[in-house]
Amino acid sequence: MFRDPSSKGHRMTTDSDKDDRLNMHATAVAIAGAGLMICGKSGSGKSDLALRLIDRGAILISDDYVDIKRTNGSLLLSPPSNLAGKLEVRSLGILEREHESGVLLKLIVNLKDDPDRFPMDKQAMILLGITIPFCTLDAMENSAAIKAELALQRILRDAAGL
Repeated sequence: MFRDPSSKGHRMTTDSDKDDRLNMHATAVAIAGAGLMICGKSGSGKSDLALRLIDRGAILISDDYVDIKRTNGSLLLSPPSNLAGKLEVRSLGILEREHESGVLLKLIVNLKDDPDRFPMDKQAMILLGITIPFCTLDAMENSAAIKAELALQRILRDAAGL
């Protein structure tokens, strides 16, 4: 199950909810071993933001679709087998990249053209019954990759009680 609090009660469910697995239209990278999943409409910049994060040291998990598995109260991100190690780079095509699998999801980045400047509430999404922090960014901003890293650092720091 996927629920965005701004969706006013709308939610997406699939038959895969029954077996604690979900395949989502998203892109995911690992930063220091923590999974960051990028969601947004087609053409919103998911692959482009992932490429900029990879340039800053992240490792590709999956581009375009991500397999999510609930296990022991956590969500693990992996690439579908047909997409493992493949990243779409506009104007260059599909490129092979190093990739990881089975990475713990820590943050969802929701892409939007005009995100709130100062979100008032802690933002969270529910996937497969597990609450995951999220933030909303404009993928086309020059600082989007840095903002995504800062948001993940804050989540990790809060989880560590620092």
